[in-house]
Amino acid sequence: MEITIEAVSDATPDVVAGFSRLLPQLSTSAPALCAADIEEISSQPGTTLFVARGTERELLGTVTLVRFRTPSGRRARIESLIVDAAARKRGVGRALCQAALDAAAHAGVDFVDLTSAHSREAAHALYRSLGFELRASNPYRYSDAARRTPRAV
Repeated sequence: MEITIEAVSDATPDVVAGFSRLLPQLSTSAPALCAADIEEISSQPGTTLFVARGTERELLGTVTLVRFRTPSGRRARIESLIVDAAARKRGVGRALCQAALDAAAHAGVDFVDLTSAHSREAAHALYRSLGFELRASNPYRYSDAARRTPRAV
């Protein structure tokens, strides 16, 4: 299978349609993305939205690289890696991750982090094969909904 990785610069109809198909494979609760949403993501400074295309130019997957500077160094996060179920185990995830890692290196990033659900064993094997190491940390998430929900004291 031929895989081409490209950075999204325009939310073309095929990109929007591809995200409509791919995003539910990552999260059933994520709202659908329209062209304006994809344009917003791809135009943010420090953010690169990559897509993988197959031989027929169909979207096989996507990943987002977010670069930022902190007092402890230049950092990046790999977010929302999605590979279409029909294209898994064909090198698409590896190609997307490698493109993100290459872009991070080109930008002088010191560390690239990502998170992955415990159940995603195949993804964990991919990340380890690319050189990622499991860190001993606890991921926390704050949601605006938490602020609106009264907590018992």
